[in-house]
Amino acid sequence: MRRAYEIVSELDMATVKQPVFVLGSLVHNSDVVKKIEEKGILKIDLESFIKSKVGEIGTLIITAHGVGPNIYAVAKEKNINLIDTTCPKVIKVQRLAQIFVKRGYTVVVVGDRQHKEVRSIFEWGAEKPVIVSDDQDLENIELSQAKRIIILSQTTQSKEFVERVSNFIENKYEKVERIDTICLATNQRQGEIQELARENDAVVVIGSPESANSTMLYEIAKKINKNVVFIERADALDKNFFKEIESVAVTAGASTPSWIITAVIEKLKEC
Repeated sequence: MRRAYEIVSELDMATVKQPVFVLGSLVHNSDVVKKIEEKGILKIDLESFIKSKVGEIGTLIITAHGVGPNIYAVAKEKNINLIDTTCPKVIKVQRLAQIFVKRGYTVVVVGDRQHKEVRSIFEWGAEKPVIVSDDQDLENIELSQAKRIIILSQTTQSKEFVERVSNFIENKYEKVERIDTICLATNQRQGEIQELARENDAVVVIGSPESANSTMLYEIAKKINKNVVFIERADALDKNFFKEIESVAVTAGASTPSWIITAVIEKLKEC
């Protein structure tokens, strides 16, 4: 996510084909979105992009979460330049879905079906993957007709849930394979927050409620520590909450800029 922001923030707008739009939110952080808008980059939704006329969009920025192949085709047809900030780890899962569908596998994707990343993976898999978002999906899954099964996951998915889904499918069906597609940084953060939540009196999670990995960190911490605060920026901190707190762990989602993390830490020092 930070990579996407760095790519866009360093754009020389004088050399980019105008007007410039970003397809949705570049990252789930309102402060970052504001800085992007200040550069003269406008936001456009999928429907408006598809309906746009030739010449109405000069350059389209694809977000870190990725898009399906149709977006690339439409952009080419309308002579729209692309700036693709799709996370390389997301691209890997997209291509794996595409490859294994072509090989005749039934592809299972563990992730939030409403999330842009999961939708892009689904579309690269020719809309054939089976998506497992929760326990109900897992209970209702039916793969008896599948000759071969491959399990992939959203890059920011909970490792515990992916393991549970994988074990369930492997115990129920034959010829099941899995590829670990959880982002290493996400995996490390999830492991670290469990340890930090046990060792400290309170936990502060910095990120947007729209951010899958930030929300996941909050949910993990909340299961271990009752004193968990989920905020987007420093001014959301309530000093009174920390009056009886001696030690605080701070973690942040992948889309949280470093300057916001620093500001939160500085304000916590005043508590």
